[in-house]
Amino acid sequence: MALVAYPLLGVNLHLTLPEAQLQSYAAWIAARLSQGLGAQVVTCNPEMIMQAQRDPAFAQVLREAELVIPDGIGVVWALQRQGIRVQRVPGIELAEALIQLAAEQGWRLALVGGKPEVNQAAIQHWRARFPSLAVWGHHGYFSPAEEENLLQTLQAFQPQLVWVGLGSPRQELWIYRWRALLPQAIWMGVGGSFDIWAGQKRRAPRWWRDHHLEWLYRLYQEPWRWRRMLALPRFAWQVLWAPSPSQAGGETSSPSL
Repeated sequence: MALVAYPLLGVNLHLTLPEAQLQSYAAWIAARLSQGLGAQVVTCNPEMIMQAQRDPAFAQVLREAELVIPDGIGVVWALQRQGIRVQRVPGIELAEALIQLAAEQGWRLALVGGKPEVNQAAIQHWRARFPSLAVWGHHGYFSPAEEENLLQTLQAFQPQLVWVGLGSPRQELWIYRWRALLPQAIWMGVGGSFDIWAGQKRRAPRWWRDHHLEWLYRLYQEPWRWRRMLALPRFAWQVLWAPSPSQAGGETSSPSL
């Protein structure tokens, strides 16, 4: 399957051809696992792109991630302005599709993050959905000593999928630091997905999602997010005034599986 890296404000978005969509990314990840290859998957939104501009360590994570997908609607809008055919791929939907595939293929799933009760409820949610699924988890409020034990247990469990819900950019930086412990696993930051799987919060209703307003629903549920939203006008301004890769003389690249 063709995978093309398309630059957007200094971050490479990886797009499947002929059109980037959830099923294409799930197939790409399944192919990686079948070949014994791992990957760090980043579900990218405008806030993360702006964070990378002021945080060199985070920018390095995005550069070295094997798969950076367009999650935020702002990223999709920016790519479509350049004539790129792309759909928004919500990280929670990709994570759920791969968990279902894990149950079918016999892959093991690790969930790292969330409050202790949230982590356990998320584990129970997926065990109820797929009784045959091998799943282990640990909450995200760990001390350095607890982290060492967490990592030892995680490595012994040998999961194919490691979903990390520590919030961005912490989760991406944590994955980048420790992914070598399981080089053949798929590691992905899933943000607040654990809260939804645990029944603590609701995802935006379908109408909100279909009209690209899920970000606004999340802001309604979590008003503290308004500070993060300040990055959106800066992102839009840069998109409107930045030259496209072709105008800038840049080229897209095609990473291999």
